[in-house]
Amino acid sequence: MAESKSKPVTVVIGVGPGLGAALARRFASEYSVAISARTPDFLRELATDIRKRDGVALEVQADTSKVEEVHRAFDLIRERLGEPEVLLFNAAAGPFGNISEVTGEQFENCMRVNALGAFLCAKECAPGMIARGRGTMLFTGATAGVKAGPKSVAFGPGNFAKRGLAQSLARDLGPKGIHVAWINIDGGIDLPHRQRPNTSKEDLLSPDAIAETYWHLAHQDRSAWTMELELRPFKEKF
Repeated sequence: MAESKSKPVTVVIGVGPGLGAALARRFASEYSVAISARTPDFLRELATDIRKRDGVALEVQADTSKVEEVHRAFDLIRERLGEPEVLLFNAAAGPFGNISEVTGEQFENCMRVNALGAFLCAKECAPGMIARGRGTMLFTGATAGVKAGPKSVAFGPGNFAKRGLAQSLARDLGPKGIHVAWINIDGGIDLPHRQRPNTSKEDLLSPDAIAETYWHLAHQDRSAWTMELELRPFKEKF
């Protein structure tokens, strides 16, 4: 059974076989985890794995770009697990392309997933966190949210918006006891399902290592909170 209200609740949005799975497994060591993505296949596999390790996992299929789906997802999470104490927003959407290549529909979808989705999930979590006087919201970002390249005509604005949301939330919710941070993943992630030719593991960020950093951020003393953080492999140029 997924239900357990004896543990605090972490919600991981945008779960795939890379960073999303690593975050879910790391936080499942001490939290009940709700794992969400647009497609259910991998969610079932990951939830089964977490339960085999005596963890609590609830699969929640939802498209974060759609208001009603997000609302239904969090209603289910609150009913089955309880109010979220940690939100890990890891959802993202491209495409990569320049102004001649990206369509208006693709641009809109990028903004909806990266910006609107992050806003909707934060809005679902904020009331319970405010009432409790504590909580954590961590948003996965990218270098395109700091400097957008020629192929980031959609991905860049989507990540700039997500970063701006995190900055606003940090200033609003921080004094209420809620830690908000934005993490710039500056480099490629070592994804088991997406091998890169002529690239070694040393060239990439380890999902488990990233997840360990998220764990640290979620448990920082409130006297020394991090608001923005960059993560990159030691070989990455910047």
